This record gives sequence, C-alpha cells and structure tokens, in this order.
Amino acid sequence: MGIVLSHYFEAMAQIPIFSSLEKDELKHLLSSPQRELKEYGKGQIIYLKYDKCNTMDIILEGKIAIQSIDENGNILTIKIFSNRDVIGANLVFSGRNEYPMTVTSLTRSTILHLPKQLVLEICKGNELFMNSLLKEISNKTLILTDKINEIIMKSIRQRIVDFLDYEFHQQGNKTIRLRTTKKELAERLGIQRASLSRELSKMKRNGLIDYDVKSITIKNMPFIKNSNV
Repeated sequence: MGIVLSHYFEAMAQIPIFSSLEKDELKHLLSSPQRELKEYGKGQIIYLKYDKCNTMDIILEGKIAIQSIDENGNILTIKIFSNRDVIGANLVFSGRNEYPMTVTSLTRSTILHLPKQLVLEICKGNELFMNSLLKEISNKTLILTDKINEIIMKSIRQRIVDFLDYEFHQQGNKTIRLRTTKKELAERLGIQRASLSRELSKMKRNGLIDYDVKSITIKNMPFIKNSNV
C-alpha cells in the first residue's frame, strides 16, 4: 500500500461501514487497482445532474455539497457532507443510477472512488459490511428526504430562525458569528440571497435581530429555546 493511501488508513478504519473489515481486508481495498483516489479543487463540480453514478465515494478530506441549480443559476444547497462521509451508496445500485442534483466540492477535497463491482465483492465476503452498507443507504435516503421536505415546507423566516437557534446552541452566544458569506448562507438555507437580505432587514426593523457583515445578534426572539434574550 502506497504512502498516500497509508495516510488515510486510520480515517477509513473509523468510518462505520468499514469498521467490520479486518486490517488486511481494508489494506486490500485501499490497494485495489479498481479504486481511484482523486483530488478536487474548491468550487469544482464532481458530478453534474444526470451524470451516471458508478462508484461509492468516500470523502477522505474536504466538504462536498449536494446542490440543485435552476435555469437562472440560483443554487439550493440540499446537504453538505465532509470528512469520512459516504456519498453515492444510495445510487450506485439503483436502476436509475443518475445523480438527481449537482455534486460540488466546497473546499479542496480528496475522494476515494470505489466501483460498484468492488463494493459487491466486499459484501459477498463480509456480511457485517453488507448490513452496515444497507444501513448507510437507508440513512442517507432519509436525510435527503427530510431536508427536501424541510426546505419545501418552511418559510424564509423560519429557516433563518432555525439557523440562529442551531448556531446559538453551538456558539453559546446571542451574537452569532457568521462563518460563511451571505451568499453561502442563502444557499445553505435554500433561498435566494436577495430574499435572505429582505427578510433579515424585516427582522431587524421588527426588533428581533441586529446584524452586520460578520454576525447576527439575537435581540428579542423568545421562540428560540432557552435563549434568555
């Protein structure tokens, strides 16, 4: 096994679906001539909508977004995956193995592509791996379905409130530091940037929040649980 793949050996061993593999099995998998290790730059498209899914992909480093892009170029980010996440498992065995959305690398990323046949070989030799893979497929399908339903059903304000609620509990402060640009935040919430700006302005006029380029401060939002503000 080469130096490069040896670097990722420990990371692979900690991914739940590969935890049942013995060291020799995992080394065989990483060394297989069937697999492909590729690097992607920030903003690079990995799969376009309707591209065939022929591999199960393991994100060894980086962040990957599942996005819907309309005819006007508006981007809706459905889900972001990062280190040790698996993508494509729910498509590679499908009769319609086409990506329904665009898959984009948000950062510099390294992905291990495992072809369908190689994954099948592992399943045949390891029942625990097969069970873990089926669980992974089911979980990913539910995650994406829940996210789509959440985006469709919720108003713009409710999406902003949910974001602030989550970040308040993560950061422990009523002044929420923004780790992304407004454009990236709009994509994460599944709305247009102009719509986000309008709603933030309304919430500011209503005395609910204050904000600047780098932060949003919660002022009067008792519906955020345990915020005490």
